[in-house]
Amino acid sequence: MTDLQGRVAIVTGGARGIGEVYVRALHGAGARVVVADVLADQGKALADDLGETARFIELDVTDEHAWDRAVAETIDVFGAVDVLVNNAGIANAAPIEHFTLEKWNAVIGVNLTGTFLGCRAVVPTMKAAGRGAIVNVSSVEGLRGSVRLHGYTASKFAVRGLTKSLAVELGPDGIRVNSIHPGFIVTDMTTRIDPDRLIIPLGRAGAPGDLAGTVVFLASDASAYLTGTEIVVDGGMTAGIPHT
Repeated sequence: MTDLQGRVAIVTGGARGIGEVYVRALHGAGARVVVADVLADQGKALADDLGETARFIELDVTDEHAWDRAVAETIDVFGAVDVLVNNAGIANAAPIEHFTLEKWNAVIGVNLTGTFLGCRAVVPTMKAAGRGAIVNVSSVEGLRGSVRLHGYTASKFAVRGLTKSLAVELGPDGIRVNSIHPGFIVTDMTTRIDPDRLIIPLGRAGAPGDLAGTVVFLASDASAYLTGTEIVVDGGMTAGIPHT
């Protein structure tokens, strides 16, 4: 039931890191995939590596007109948009008294506004098809607070809320909207954090591949009765009260 043959997926921030893992997983499940990113060289290289069933489209997720162009090009090339994975995201940190408006606007713009614009852009074609799956990448910081990550935490809570309001609104149109909430995943964004200082019941940091199956599941008919929910992929970090 996780076969995605005949489906078309857009993955934002898909050129590298976790986004690349999502792209390869969806493609491996049979989907035709659009790698949507501002990183043109890496995005093109990934699409070329995957072949004719992948395409790179340059996309700044904060630009609503760029979103319209990306969706139109995807439909022109592959004929549909069945799946959207809103993965693009950034993080910045500072104590609240030093958290500038520039920092705030930057992280809200990419993480929240970019997700909103992506959802809005794909809904008309999904409504016309009578089906669709939107996967919004939030975080465990969308479930609890975190020191210094004020903009990131606010944006990820908001992505969780947006997911639920869209799920309620779009369910009658056959469009499912869910969020995933990764815990500590080893990426370029987390290199300054020592995972040994974290209490992770499974005893290890996560790898990008630990998230891939969840994204494929939410994109596929295997999750046909799931909408408006959050799936936490954190090795158990948020399951209990920390003890030292």
